[in-house]
Amino acid sequence: MKSMPAHWGCLAALLALAAAAQASIAELQVLDADTGRPIAAAIVTLGAKTATTDAGGRLVLAQPAQTLGVRAPGYRRLELKDDTSTPRQQTARLTPFRPKALYLSFYGIGSQSLRGAALRLIASTELNALVIDVKGDRGRIPYRSSVPLAVESGAQSTITVRDMPALIAQLHAQGIYLVARVVAFKDDPIARSHPEWAVHSPKGALYTDREGLAWIDPFRPEVRNYVLDVAEEAARLGFDEIQFDYLRLPDHPGLVFARPPTQANRVEAINGFLAAAQRRLAPYNVFLAADIFGYVLWNQDDTGIGQRLEDLVQYVDYLSPMLYPSGFQFGIPGYHNPVAVPREIVELSLQNARKRTGLPSVRFRPWLQAFRDYAFDHRSFGAAQIRAQIDGAEAFGSDGWMLWNPHNSYGTAGLKEDGQP
Repeated sequence: MKSMPAHWGCLAALLALAAAAQASIAELQVLDADTGRPIAAAIVTLGAKTATTDAGGRLVLAQPAQTLGVRAPGYRRLELKDDTSTPRQQTARLTPFRPKALYLSFYGIGSQSLRGAALRLIASTELNALVIDVKGDRGRIPYRSSVPLAVESGAQSTITVRDMPALIAQLHAQGIYLVARVVAFKDDPIARSHPEWAVHSPKGALYTDREGLAWIDPFRPEVRNYVLDVAEEAARLGFDEIQFDYLRLPDHPGLVFARPPTQANRVEAINGFLAAAQRRLAPYNVFLAADIFGYVLWNQDDTGIGQRLEDLVQYVDYLSPMLYPSGFQFGIPGYHNPVAVPREIVELSLQNARKRTGLPSVRFRPWLQAFRDYAFDHRSFGAAQIRAQIDGAEAFGSDGWMLWNPHNSYGTAGLKEDGQP
């Protein structure tokens, strides 16, 4: 048998060293950067695979890795790299963080005046985050998307942000946490360009809601794939969190879908979508959130739209109920005039959700009302009402909060100055 040339042995040794250099983290412990305490159930991502740490914040990797994604509710996410050539234990220290956000719409994020006003508020108050429309209520995407259907459907008819990667880099440089709001199943451009994927009335016409906008059918795989394509693009751009809104069936009886809209089918459609989102977004180590109706925290069924509390929490890092007092038209137990008790609406609703799910408070981040009441006495929601809602969320211990104003008109009302305890 012929002997192996000497340079082959050198090559083999170099390849072995290269392989070792690419596989250096064999065991991980995740700690709180402020207290040094271990973080249980932290999510560790390697490629498309995820695992969670044990009660001591530890995880032994089935296969050593050079780069890992690490995140946990209540903390900033982290990418951990190790350039050593010897497999070893590594420590990930996550920084505690509670987002306090404003919402900017499809137009708001592209407007120098609206975006500038929001950034000035962030610089001068306790605010530290933005929720940005990536696919807004009208189905439009504010930047040039690489998703073919976004172009074909007309969702790119107006571009409000010319360079989204540059804007994300600029906002991250200021320490701002960025949430990509992806409106899931309310999508007029897709419904009209592909009516076979749309929700229909009993007589076969395209269903449109009170705003005259059409919806797409959550039972259709083509619909799910499109929404997930948009969400994945946002994750790839560098958003910290993907938040799905209109994650439901329309709240209108008698509509026609690809499958009979029984409660079991409704719940299966929403759960199935979120399970697919988990899988698709896993490689990006991005937080996943779902917006839900406030009454979902109280109702035992799916509220007729596919949102069942105990199911939803299995698939997301954060659940974001819309706890606008104006949206509680029937009040809550013991409180029949919700706009008069904004703190109680927020705090008691969140407490009820925690009791039902057994989850820690940090798994919830509510939407709060920063707009005039539309359902009761049309009172303004100013400093007292906004602060009362914030106090309710913080007394509960939620992972921050988000202010909603559809016109993106915000002020300092109810907000603490930066650095104020």
